[in-house]
Amino acid sequence: MKSLTEYLELARKAHGHLCAGQVLGVRLAMLGLRELGIDDAEGGRKRLVTYVEIDRCVTDAVAVVANCRLGKRALKFRDWGKVAATFVDLQTGRAIRVAAKESSKQAARERFPELDKEAGQQKAYAELPDEVLFDRQWVKVEVAPEDLPGFKGRRVVCAECGEGINFKREVVVKGRTLCRACAGESYYKAAE
Repeated sequence: MKSLTEYLELARKAHGHLCAGQVLGVRLAMLGLRELGIDDAEGGRKRLVTYVEIDRCVTDAVAVVANCRLGKRALKFRDWGKVAATFVDLQTGRAIRVAAKESSKQAARERFPELDKEAGQQKAYAELPDEVLFDRQWVKVEVAPEDLPGFKGRRVVCAECGEGINFKREVVVKGRTLCRACAGESYYKAAE
């Protein structure tokens, strides 16, 4: 496993700047991988699936350390607004969820009261013990075959809009195969 300093530099490059969320995310992911016994996430392609629960700075750092990307189907996003990630070792079936403790911000303020909030959090998150920053929980995660990295599945066409649908994401409504948008789950509407 790379050092904290090396991962922080990679995270800074990937995210565009270094912030407290990046430091926390690097530490969170390093802990998750250590707990699973994964020393080299880069060498274990298709071994690890990571679920993140927030779309903030932490997630970019987790992706760097765990070597997971949405496009590689190794990063899964659940919009729960929590600074947490679950790391699933597909070889062993073991999974661990690591979540930042709410008390970690206060611990950072107490550790470096003379620094401004951002600088204090960055420094504290790099130095405080894992036990102060994070809760850990061994969990069970069933990853469906169509959600695995490298899955090759059939492609179907939406009977309504004619667009292709991959990875079993279609729905059947009254005997018709539809994409989720045509089935009423769209996040967008046509412009007038």
